[in-house]
Amino acid sequence: MTLSPIWHLWSRPALPVVVVAVLLSLGVSNIAAKVNWRPFEDGVFWTTSSQGVVAGAIDADAQAKGSGLQVNDLLLAIDDVPVQQPREVRELLQQYDGQNGVRYTVLRPGSQVPLDLRIVPTRPAIEPLYFILSAVGIFSLLVGGAVRLRRPRDPATLHFLWLASAFYGVFVFSYTGRFDRLDWIYFWADAIAMLALPPLFLHFTMIFPDRPRRWSGGSVARAVVIGAYAPALVLGVARVVAVALGSRSPAFVVDEVLTVLDKADYAYLAASVMGGLFGLTRAQLQACTITARRQLRWIAWGTALGGAPFAIAYAIPYAFDVHLPMAAKLSALPLSLIPLAYASAIVRYRLLDIEIIVKRSVVYAAALCAIALIYAGLLEGVDRFFRSGGAANQWSMALLATLVAVLLAPPVKNFVQTAFDRAFYRDRYDYRRALVGFARDLNSDLDLNRLADRLVSRVVETLLVDRMALMLENDGATHFGSVRASGFGDAHPPAMPKKAEIGARLAAGHVVALDDPIAVGRFSVEEIEFWRDAGLYYFVPCVAKEGTIAVLALGRKDTGGHLTSEDTALLAAVAGQIATALENARLYRQLQVKAVELDRMRTFNENILESLDNGLLVVNLDDRIVRWNSALEQAYGISRDDATGRRLDDVFDAPLVDAIRSARRDASGGATLSRVPLVARTEEPHSLIVNAAVVPLRASDGLGMTTVGTIVIIEDVTARVQLEEQLQISEKMASIGLLAAGVAHEVNTPLTGISSFTQMLLEGADPEDPKTRLLEKIERQTFRAAKIVNGLLNLSRPASGAAYERVTVDLNVVIADVLALLEHQFESHRIKVRRELVQGQALVVGMEHKLQQVFLNLFLNAKDAMPKGGWLSVSTRIDGGRVMAEVADTGSGIPNEHLTRIYDPFFTTKVIGEGTGLGLSITYGIVREHEGTIDCESTVGQGTRFTLSLPPALVAKPVAMARQK
Repeated sequence: MTLSPIWHLWSRPALPVVVVAVLLSLGVSNIAAKVNWRPFEDGVFWTTSSQGVVAGAIDADAQAKGSGLQVNDLLLAIDDVPVQQPREVRELLQQYDGQNGVRYTVLRPGSQVPLDLRIVPTRPAIEPLYFILSAVGIFSLLVGGAVRLRRPRDPATLHFLWLASAFYGVFVFSYTGRFDRLDWIYFWADAIAMLALPPLFLHFTMIFPDRPRRWSGGSVARAVVIGAYAPALVLGVARVVAVALGSRSPAFVVDEVLTVLDKADYAYLAASVMGGLFGLTRAQLQACTITARRQLRWIAWGTALGGAPFAIAYAIPYAFDVHLPMAAKLSALPLSLIPLAYASAIVRYRLLDIEIIVKRSVVYAAALCAIALIYAGLLEGVDRFFRSGGAANQWSMALLATLVAVLLAPPVKNFVQTAFDRAFYRDRYDYRRALVGFARDLNSDLDLNRLADRLVSRVVETLLVDRMALMLENDGATHFGSVRASGFGDAHPPAMPKKAEIGARLAAGHVVALDDPIAVGRFSVEEIEFWRDAGLYYFVPCVAKEGTIAVLALGRKDTGGHLTSEDTALLAAVAGQIATALENARLYRQLQVKAVELDRMRTFNENILESLDNGLLVVNLDDRIVRWNSALEQAYGISRDDATGRRLDDVFDAPLVDAIRSARRDASGGATLSRVPLVARTEEPHSLIVNAAVVPLRASDGLGMTTVGTIVIIEDVTARVQLEEQLQISEKMASIGLLAAGVAHEVNTPLTGISSFTQMLLEGADPEDPKTRLLEKIERQTFRAAKIVNGLLNLSRPASGAAYERVTVDLNVVIADVLALLEHQFESHRIKVRRELVQGQALVVGMEHKLQQVFLNLFLNAKDAMPKGGWLSVSTRIDGGRVMAEVADTGSGIPNEHLTRIYDPFFTTKVIGEGTGLGLSITYGIVREHEGTIDCESTVGQGTRFTLSLPPALVAKPVAMARQK
C-alpha cells in the first residue's frame, strides 16, 4: 500500500521533464563556468606545513620548474605580500595582470638567505574534448528523457532515465577549481554520477529485457544487486572522508587519495561494462522469444561498440597509472552508443536492423579510419619532401593533402561498403545485386505473367522468405488480388480490400510491417491476426503516378527471422521498378489500342485521298509540300518521294504558284482558280490546263482553329477545254459554211462569165499571139478561183476525197506554179527565193489545188515572218521511199510555247486583221488527208522550217501539169 503512491509519483510524465530541465540548467552553468573561470596558475601544488606554505609538487612542464623553484621550498611572500595559507596564493594569482611575471620570495631548506624567483603564471587551456563529451552527455540525457516520455509507465524507462542522467553527469559536470559553493556542487555531482553509473549500468543489463526469475527477484537477485552497488557505496564514503579530512591533512596527501579514488572509479566502471557485456551475451543465448533475443542483441552490440573501447583504451590504463594519449581519451566518445542502443531496445523500434546499423557503423568507422590513415600518410609525405619549405608552403601542402583526402573519401567508402557487404551477406550478396539489376531490366519485359513469375522467384531466392504473393489492383480498383504466389501450396492468398485499414494504408503508399510493434498499433487486432494466420507479415506497395497499383506481400524468412529495414528498403526499390514496369505495360497496351485505331483511321483517310481522280497536295506554312497523292503523281509526272519536303515554287511553274499565293492572300476562306496553264514534267513534257481549288488547312490549338497549311486540289481540264474549243470551232465552221454558201453563189456567177468569155476568146485566138498565153493564164486562175470557192464550201464539212478525184501530181510543178503566183509579192518585200528541187519529177497522188493551198499558206506565212526581207528556201527530195518537201525562212521564228498550238484552228500570233488562224490548220488537215506528215522546227530570231512527208505515186496516172484545164 505504501509503494503505490510513490510509484504513481515516479510514473508521472512531468518527472523526466523536471529532471532533464534541472540537470540541463546545472550542466549549462558548469560549461559556462569552465569557459569564463580560468585563473592564472603557477603549476605548483602548495600545501601547509608547520613552517608555513611549502611547494608539495611541481608540474614537469610548469614555468615555475624552469625558474628554479624546487619541492619543499618555503613560500614567504608574493610581490612582497606575505603568504600564510595556500588559498592566499590563489587569491594573489587572481590579481595578476598577465604582464612581467610574479616575484616569489622563498626560503630553501638548509639555507638562511631568501631567494627571489620570477615566475610567469599561465591560464590553463580548456581541452576541446570536454565540450565534445558535454555534447555526448546532453545527447544521452535527452534520449533518456524522450524514452521516459514515450513510455512513462514502463519501469525499464525509469531505470534508463537514471542511467542516462549518470552518463550526463560523468560527461558534463567538472569542477573549475574556484571551490565556491556552486563549484562544490559541480564537484559532488561529478563524483556521484561517476559512482552511480557502473551499478546502474550493471543492474540494467541484469533485468532488461524479461529475464528468468532468479535474476529479476529472489535472494540471488538481491545478492547480485547488493554486490553491484556496494563498491559504489564504499568509494563514495571514502571520497567524503578524504574531502572532510583535507583541512587537517597535508594537501598533497588528500590529492593523492583522491587520485587513487578516481582510478578506482574508472576501474569499477570498466569492470561493470565488461561484466554487463558478458551477462548480455549469456542472456542472448538463453532468450526465449525472437523479440527478446533481438533486444539483447541490440544492447549487447551497443555495449560492445560503446563500452569496450573505453574500458580497454582509457579506464583500465588510467587505473594502472599509464600515460594516456589523446586517442585514448577519444575512446570515451563511443559511450554515447550505449544510451542510444538501450533506448532503441526499450521502445522496440527498428530492432530488426541491429545487424544493419552495426554493419553501417563499422563501415563508416572503417572508412573514416582509412581516410584518416591516407590523410596522415599524405601529411607525412608532404613533411618529408617539403621539410625545408616555409610555413606558407607547408600550409599549402597541407591544404592539398586535405583536398586529396576529401576526393578519395567517396571511392574509399564505396570500396569498404562493398567489402563489408560481401562479408555480411556472403552467398546472398550476388543475389541481392542480381535483384537490383533485375529491377532495372523489368521495363524491357511487358508481358505481365512472365514478369510476375520472374519477380516472385527472384525475390524468394534473394531474401529467403518462406512465402510471397504479388497482388495487382483489379479493374474496379476495389482490392488487390494475387496474380502470382509462392510458398502457399494448394491454398491461394486472400485478397487485400482497399477499404480495410491495411489496404487503405497501402493505397496511400506506405509500407506495412506486422512485426513492427509501433506500426501495428494503427490497425485492428482482428485484421493483424488474419494476415498473420495467412503467413504474410510484410506489405510493400508498388506506387505509380496514379497511386498504388500493386502490392508485394511477403512472409518471414525460412529460419523464422524477420526482414531487416535494408531488406524492406531493397523491396521498396524493386517495388518502384515494378510499378514503373506495370505502368509501362498498361500504357503500352493503351498505346497499342490507340495505334490500331490511328492506323485504321490513317489507312481510311489514305484510301480516300488515293481514290481521288484529282490531284491533291498539302503544303505547310513554309510552302513545303507535306502530302502528294498518286493522282497528282501520275498527272504531273513527279513522284511522291521527290515532291515531299520541297518548296512549292521548286515543283510547279511560276504562274500556278503565283495564282495559289494570290488566292491564299486575297481569299482567306479558300478560292478556285480556273484554266491555269501548267506544263507536266513527265518523260514527254506536255501542256495542261488545270483548275485548282485552294483551301486553308485548319487545326485546333485548344483555343480555337488556326491555319497550319494549305490544301490544293488540282483538276486536269485539258480534254474538256479542247472539247470546248472544238465545239467553238464547229460553231465557227457552221457559220463559215453558211457564209461560204452565199459567197459561192455570189462569186461563182461572175467567175462563170469570166471563164466563158475567156474560152470564147481562146477559140479564135492565134496560138502564137502573146495575148493567147495571157488568156490561158486567166482561164487557169479562173478555174483555180472556182475550186477555192468550192473548197470554202467544204471547209465546215471536209470530204475524204474520192479516189477518182485524185491524180498523180508533180510537187515540183505545184511549187513552181505557186512561186510564180507570189513572185510579185516576194519582190516587193525583198525576199529572195532559193530552189533546190529534185531532178526529174516528185510524184505524189493527190488533189493538185489542195496541195497548191498547202504551199501557198506556207509561203505566205514565211513572207509575213520576214517583214524586212530575207531568204525563202524550197527543196524537194526522195528519202526512204517518201517524197519530202521543205520550206524554210530566215524570219522571226516561233516561240517554243506556241509550237504545240500552231495547227489549232484560229490560233494566231499576228495582230488583229492580219490573220485568221486558219492557214496552218487547213494545211495540217490537207497533209493528213493526203496520208502525210508535217513537222515544224523553229528558232526564235533565226527562222522556221516546215518538213512535209507524202507517200509517192505507185501507179502511173495522168500527171497534172500546170496548164491542165
